[in-house]
Amino acid sequence: MRNRLTLSIAAAMLLGVAVGYLCHTTIADPATLKACAGYFSIVTDIFLRLIKMIIAPLVFATLVSGLAGMDSGDDVGRIGFRSVSWFICASLVSLAIGLVMANLLEPGAGLHLTETSGEVSTGLNTSALNVKDVITHAFPTSLLDAMARNDILQILVFSLFLGVGLSALKHDARVAIVIQAVDGMVPVMLRLTNYVMRFAPLGVFGAIASTVTLRGLDVMYTYGKLIGSFYLGLVLLWVIFVLVGYAFLGRKVGGLLKAIREPAMIAFSTASSEAAFPRLTEQLEKFGVEKKVVGFTLPLGYAFNLDGSMMYQAFAAIFIAQAFGVHMPVSQQIAMLLVLMLSSKGMASVPRGSVVVVAAVAPMFHLPTAGVALILAIDQILDMGRTMTNVIGNSVATAVIAKWERTRKVKSEATSLAHADEAIAQ
Repeated sequence: MRNRLTLSIAAAMLLGVAVGYLCHTTIADPATLKACAGYFSIVTDIFLRLIKMIIAPLVFATLVSGLAGMDSGDDVGRIGFRSVSWFICASLVSLAIGLVMANLLEPGAGLHLTETSGEVSTGLNTSALNVKDVITHAFPTSLLDAMARNDILQILVFSLFLGVGLSALKHDARVAIVIQAVDGMVPVMLRLTNYVMRFAPLGVFGAIASTVTLRGLDVMYTYGKLIGSFYLGLVLLWVIFVLVGYAFLGRKVGGLLKAIREPAMIAFSTASSEAAFPRLTEQLEKFGVEKKVVGFTLPLGYAFNLDGSMMYQAFAAIFIAQAFGVHMPVSQQIAMLLVLMLSSKGMASVPRGSVVVVAAVAPMFHLPTAGVALILAIDQILDMGRTMTNVIGNSVATAVIAKWERTRKVKSEATSLAHADEAIAQ
């Protein structure tokens, strides 16, 4: 079933390119072309709506179930500390690669663009990126409101409190019933995920066909250097993921990559991390990652560990500087790197979050807003790669943290046995 679905998604991508290109070359009227692209996007919109339908209850059920099964609050604190530490290091590496690759390859050099006196509107809401709002936004005023908006960060915060509370009271017979109900909800949501995933090829076809119909293949040539440079940087980041994964997981990293190939392809073709989340959760558990680690680390990673998006932000900022001839010394680039890392946290709930962060940070370093509008023309193509990278990065992080937990558990059990033997000998 998994192989058939993977092949179906790949075939849908190729068919989408072919059908979209055919429509783009045969339809001359721009209004008709736009309408045709809109019809293709209907199936994608339906697929993404189905995904959004299950994302909130799936995150809630897996996270609460995992936390309720933990032995103590120490597990939450330990896994949380390890996860956040990993995310910070991964963020710095991703941003650094973006800066280095953009400076080496210089995709924006030679464009010699000039900033116009008028303000260029990007259509993006950058007001959501100030520090105060990002911090306060993480704490929900209503669980129902957070679920209605599919705000993963707010759902995570509520689930964290609920899961810890259930864990503390799990020996109470009345609370045990609640825990059993939540545990029973997890397989139901995973089965529902399987049903929804059967529509993935249709969603992929619609997304690709709509984009190619509207923009054609010319965009690949017009922005070829930027796209090629960015994807080369992503490949380098993937290599680092594999090497780091191999350092902790050994040869099992190959099995991990094989297990997540389907959700990674879904993320790439739809440019939606949400679309990949349900299948990614299921595949990581099948790979052997403990449910409590998947339920806690993966949603946290979706909110804070967007490696591909952060590399894109650094890459895009340097591209804009090169395109408009803005000189940025190394010290200023490092300062921008740190600002981008802080500004990007919590951007998962913001539409086109990566571009929003760049638009918000650009004025701080005297980068023209028109550069953001320039990148928006091919943001869909770039978004596909950075979204798939987010999935790969979070998968490796979750698997490694699970390995740390297993190692700690084995050592703890060995120490307990040693102490028991000493007590018997005495």
